Amino acid sequence: MNEKWTQLTKRFEGLRVLPYECPTGHLTIGYGHNLENGITPEMAEFILKRDLETAERAVKDKFAWWYKLDEARQFVLLDMAFNMGLARLCTFKKMLAAVECGDYANAAKEMLDSRWALQVKTRAVKLAEMMKTGAY
Repeated sequence: MNEKWTQLTKRFEGLRVLPYECPTGHLTIGYGHNLENGITPEMAEFILKRDLETAERAVKDKFAWWYKLDEARQFVLLDMAFNMGLARLCTFKKMLAAVECGDYANAAKEMLDSRWALQVKTRAVKLAEMMKTGAY
């Protein structure tokens, strides 16, 4: 691909980091990428890694005690932040207090006693088990 062509197209299209409707009515993002055509597996992999990095930074910054957790429990908080966002994770006050105190059985119980658990079902059960046992 000719780099000059890429630069010209970027200039013509303009960068839009949020989805928008193009003049022909197609849901579009980036430099004119039609989202109705989907994305490649490589794009999905790249986005996932970036989103996980963002979630990990957010959890590390919010909970100073996160570093004291074992890897499996760190993952549980990371995955919950990835799945629902940090703000919603922070509404799990009893669960987070239990995690901070090392009461992982109660933290797991609190996870399952939520609307989130009803929404994500099997994911919540598996994450609660990881929280309880510290094992993947």
